[in-house]
Amino acid sequence: MVKEIFKFSIRRLIQTKINGGIVLLFVALAAMIIANSPLQEYYNILFSKNITLTIGNFNLFDRHDGNPMTLLDFINDALMAIFFFSVGLEIKRELLVGELSSPRKALLPVVAACGGMIVPVLLFFLISQPGLVMRGAAIPMATDIAFSLGVLSLLGKKVPLSLKIFLTAFAVVDDIGGIIVIALFYSSHLTVEYLIAAMIIVALLYIGGRQGIHNKLFFISFGIVVWCLFINAGIHPTIAGVIVAFTVPARPKLHIYRYVDSIRESLKRLPENSNDIILSNSELSILKSIESASDKVVSPLQAMDDDLRTLVNYVIMPLFAFANASISFEGFTLASLEGVSVTIFFSLVLGKLIGIFSFTYLFIKCGWLTMPDKMDTHSLFGVSLLGGIGFTVSLFIATLSYAGMGAEGAMLLNQAKIGIIGGSMFAGICGYFYLKYTLNKKTQKSL
Repeated sequence: MVKEIFKFSIRRLIQTKINGGIVLLFVALAAMIIANSPLQEYYNILFSKNITLTIGNFNLFDRHDGNPMTLLDFINDALMAIFFFSVGLEIKRELLVGELSSPRKALLPVVAACGGMIVPVLLFFLISQPGLVMRGAAIPMATDIAFSLGVLSLLGKKVPLSLKIFLTAFAVVDDIGGIIVIALFYSSHLTVEYLIAAMIIVALLYIGGRQGIHNKLFFISFGIVVWCLFINAGIHPTIAGVIVAFTVPARPKLHIYRYVDSIRESLKRLPENSNDIILSNSELSILKSIESASDKVVSPLQAMDDDLRTLVNYVIMPLFAFANASISFEGFTLASLEGVSVTIFFSLVLGKLIGIFSFTYLFIKCGWLTMPDKMDTHSLFGVSLLGGIGFTVSLFIATLSYAGMGAEGAMLLNQAKIGIIGGSMFAGICGYFYLKYTLNKKTQKSL
């Protein structure tokens, strides 16, 4: 009996689409457990291994200083470039047809995001001590889209669509802010020659897209070249992912209505009754033409976004979390929670809540903007709490801020991770239960 129940549970787990945010949470917990166990040494050795892919004397994974990337560098600089490429595709889609496609649609999420970036950074400056700590002022800026939407999805069908759209839209604008900060403040040793070469390749990609080149391999191949040039130019290579994403065409080669007409004509040419196991040459030719038309009706932007979603949500982000969420509690005391841990915790939880809610509420109260359909002040407060889930991008900025800064930097990075994970979990739990209470109350009133 127990064996049958176990088999059924495994089958259900495989068939069910697991929430990406839940996967991240479990992976982060696994990293923390390993970091405080006898396996810590093997964990550190694993992520300090050098990664090489040589073509002659050229190593694709060399850093600008000539040293090869470690596995940790590879995850943070190469795999996260794919993550930011995916983010870039999402931003472009939102700017073209989504909630950021017109000033009327975009203004409320932009206002919310501005509040959610400005207030946490100001709070960080007010609370933190001067010195090396100040390099991490941008850590509480970002909202993790996967994690926050994952928490929201746990509330089921009670959540209004407008609430999900609002959260997604302001989190996307947050990402834009984070990308700008990374580009401006976390790049160094700028080499103009490599930068010019990268911009020429980007221009080539843009012109190619405008001239009707829809081959995904074209954008992937030259995108890798841009990534290499950015590394050698001294600009953080993840920015290459965003820039290349904006060159990917958003228009399909074949319009949907022409596609439907083409399919109908092709289907008419197929025999109505055929019991043959092997298709005839004419039937094979017709089916290949349908397949070709199907590829042309989906734009490269949409196709690549769809192709990358599973890879990013279930491979790249969990790998990043596993490599970066390790917190060492060796010698941990309550005094360890002082400094940057408390600063980031309050900047995420209170800074995000106050910034998102106050900016949005003020603009609506003054009559400059209107509340989205089926949203009210209570649901706005709840989603503002969820905005404090920083996690992925916050961990990424923390690594950029403090990694490679010696013993003090390592200590600050460990404390920053405590603040990020603690603040994100607290904001997520509070946001979940507040929204659950609010939505249940609203449901009872409607009965």
